[in-house]
Amino acid sequence: MKGMKKGLAQYGDAGFSLFLRKAFIKAMGYSDDALDRPIIGITDTYSAYNACHRNVPELIDAIKRGVMLAGGLPIEFPIISIHEAFSHPTSMFLRNLMAIAAEEMVRAQPMDAVVMIGGCDKTVPALLMAAASADVPAILTVTGPMITGSHKGERLGACTDCRRLWGKHRAGAIDAAEIDEINEQLAPGPGTCMVMGTASTMALCAEAMGMMLPGGACIPAVHADRLRHAEATGARAVAMAKEDLRPSRIMTPPALNNALRVLQAIGGSTNGLVHLAAVAGRLGIDIDYAAFDRMGVETPVLVDLKPSGQHYMEDLHKAGGLGPILREIRDQLDLDCLTVTGGTLGSTIPPVATWQQDVVRTAANPIHKGGGLRMLYGNLAPNGAVIKQAAATQRLLKHTGRAVVFESLADLAARIDSPDLDVTADDVLVLKNAGPKGAPGMPEAGYLPIPKKLAAAGVTDMVRISDARMSGTAFGTIVLHVSPECAAGGPLALVRNGDRISLDVAAGKIELHVDEAELVRRRRDWAPPAHPERGYYKLYFDEVLQAEYGCDFDFLRKVPLGKSGNREASGT
Repeated sequence: MKGMKKGLAQYGDAGFSLFLRKAFIKAMGYSDDALDRPIIGITDTYSAYNACHRNVPELIDAIKRGVMLAGGLPIEFPIISIHEAFSHPTSMFLRNLMAIAAEEMVRAQPMDAVVMIGGCDKTVPALLMAAASADVPAILTVTGPMITGSHKGERLGACTDCRRLWGKHRAGAIDAAEIDEINEQLAPGPGTCMVMGTASTMALCAEAMGMMLPGGACIPAVHADRLRHAEATGARAVAMAKEDLRPSRIMTPPALNNALRVLQAIGGSTNGLVHLAAVAGRLGIDIDYAAFDRMGVETPVLVDLKPSGQHYMEDLHKAGGLGPILREIRDQLDLDCLTVTGGTLGSTIPPVATWQQDVVRTAANPIHKGGGLRMLYGNLAPNGAVIKQAAATQRLLKHTGRAVVFESLADLAARIDSPDLDVTADDVLVLKNAGPKGAPGMPEAGYLPIPKKLAAAGVTDMVRISDARMSGTAFGTIVLHVSPECAAGGPLALVRNGDRISLDVAAGKIELHVDEAELVRRRRDWAPPAHPERGYYKLYFDEVLQAEYGCDFDFLRKVPLGKSGNREASGT
């Protein structure tokens, strides 16, 4: 069925259902001519809490224009809007809820295709997860990155510079008055963080996967090009409806590999790996992390963008966006993958550059050799952990130190700035109970602050380890996504102050140097966290999977894992 006849409400009489539906939709002022056209749904992800999506109303107008110019009927509908700084306890806790909302609204309402508007970090993966599961013709567009701000002649951008300058404030190098001035310049307009954070990462990966029209990932939110791209997206959605071009034909295993390859080449957020794992699970695919590691060895980091480099997303847009990146690694991509254009990925790659730029490096002159991300394994992370080696301190990539342990986020907040904290620059900071179940929601708490007394002494980086995530805007020698997490009984739960931990990124190793018999004794003293009793929290706790499966709900995967996906470490 197509158009208004699609997915009728069940009253036991299909004719009456259609009659009733038309009666109510005509109350919106639509004519029979309008209702006979292909219906294109448009997700409305605007919220007054969400500055990243401030331009969504403008984008909707442009998408509608494109739909109507192509002969379709645009109908917008609201779904959940998530912003990083306005989501307690963390936006990741709500990503799956947004994916459920999007999937069910696409299924429940008549539409022949849907335009999905993402932006802030978790919204793009939530929409891709929904698109994969609903499998209605779908095309993604994004709100676009912010333009940069300025302070005393220095370009500033959220939120790498947020973290860098806040660190200076903590160390006493910037006073309260100046940090307030800086605060007003870090996010000078609508759009997503203008560095290679999670929003930028997921936009580029989505375009590489074929779910967005070429050029869409990098256009700044305030540019007229952003509206023209939205108009083109609306027009293309009408064509996709007629072609019945579904996500299942686009988001294939080779297309997912293209996205993972681009994740390495752009020095993307570690969150990108979690989100792509969740999308993969919706498609019936499990990521081959050994293959992802090999991609890292083969694929240099080409994009000179903060936090791994110096530039910002508007600079990448001026340099050509994703196009020159794909051109440099085209021999490592599957160019035959179908995209929302109706053509192949290879057909979207521009020819040789005709102007000089210094944002996208050549493969012969990368910003970092050996990929942006590296997987780590060992007795501390039997199921894996990840480090963004492109944003780490090189001398710390092989390091052994004494563990300084924080049992929870509350413990970290209470003691990290204490002058009595027993810590040196050579120690390893360990945060427990910040994983998918433990926090809950696997917050971006992996960027543990440098203890105040060390920061004041000039220390800018230390090895830090947790089962949490880290913002893509952050930097440092930080081991994340340790799996199994503490709350599932992973080895991280057994670490105590003074234990020796070694990190060897080149070897892909993370090891806890404690006698096995002692670990067995410690495990007897460990107790699992209390089980929530009601609501979404209970659903989340019962169903959320570990980081290697994308922290999706098991029952939402195409092939659920069952109890094996949430197994405790003692049973692995």
